[in-house]
Amino acid sequence: MKKRIGILSVVLSAILLLSSCAKSEPAAKVNSADFETNYTFVFVHGLSGWGSYDKQNKFLKYWGMRTGDLLEYLNSNGFNCVSASVAPHGSAWDRACELYAQLTGTVVDYGKEHSERCKHERFGTDYSKNPLIDKWDSENKINLIGHSFGGATIRLLSELMANGSEEEQKATENSGISELFTGGKADYINSITALASPHNGTTAYDVDANEEVGSGFQNALSSIMAKANNPKADGREEFDFANYDMFIDNALELNKKIETLENVYYFSYPCNSSIKNEDGTYYPDESKTEAMFVKTSILMGSLKETTPEGFEVDESWFMNDGLVNTVSATAPFGAPQKEYEQGNVSRGEWNIMPIYDGDHMSLQGGFTKKNDVKEFYLKHLSLINSLN
Repeated sequence: MKKRIGILSVVLSAILLLSSCAKSEPAAKVNSADFETNYTFVFVHGLSGWGSYDKQNKFLKYWGMRTGDLLEYLNSNGFNCVSASVAPHGSAWDRACELYAQLTGTVVDYGKEHSERCKHERFGTDYSKNPLIDKWDSENKINLIGHSFGGATIRLLSELMANGSEEEQKATENSGISELFTGGKADYINSITALASPHNGTTAYDVDANEEVGSGFQNALSSIMAKANNPKADGREEFDFANYDMFIDNALELNKKIETLENVYYFSYPCNSSIKNEDGTYYPDESKTEAMFVKTSILMGSLKETTPEGFEVDESWFMNDGLVNTVSATAPFGAPQKEYEQGNVSRGEWNIMPIYDGDHMSLQGGFTKKNDVKEFYLKHLSLINSLN
């Protein structure tokens, strides 16, 4: 199998590249009286990420990065924002189960059927003493925002909330099953926003990372990233990791199991930090692309292939943000979708927002490529709160 390239390794990369974290700037006030709704916004990180339950969040905010604490800034503007901490390398299933437990203040239950099939413990952390939010039901809905693989995490959570799991219901006695797997709770979620999310997988996992492209510094960072994103084996099956879920065939298979819910607003923001060459291939704009992504971006910008299951990757996949193909981040293939039109937002279909000019980390606030995203989030959260 080809060497896999992953995203940010918090401890290693922070030591390498950052000496301090910026403080938030004074807030530009938003008039919350204009909101139709003001449900809690739950931010969910991507692969190798972290959130409010993690110690490293005290030193470097995943949401804000170089520009300071984004959630603190948004909260000071009248929004209610929290950040989850799900398994950095876990599968979409495991991460969804962890997110549910944090939101409900319960013990993580990965499910009897799933845990036995995947060969790991069924129960995890107990969040009864420190839930992420106080109350969650059809009257107290939430807005879910997922970056990168966080997009798959929140989509699968919505599916389980709405329709449950037939496999878990068959394998578990009614008295012992998590309410996550019983369904009937689609109206607990108001909106889903996916940021640079590989809905349909990414060719970053198919490029040959051993090819020498870029500087020694870039290659060294890529090597560190790859090692950090290959989790140590704990006995579980290899298909129960995020890496597996992000291969194109596996992502497309996961999409078949996730329904686009008619009562939920959907938004997706694809990113692009690559430039089209005269021959039709794409090359990273190094003024916008983190050094650790440059080599991968170059290779993604010209890769055509046929996946093992027969999916054809053509030139439409060349444009990328360094880690995710822009076309994959538009919306799940086959799901109801349209380009975003101001004043014309309906539930039950993906609103594909204009391509964001930045690399895979730009909507976090950037790492070495500092990117102030405060205004971006003020506008997007205000848009969601303007909908009834």
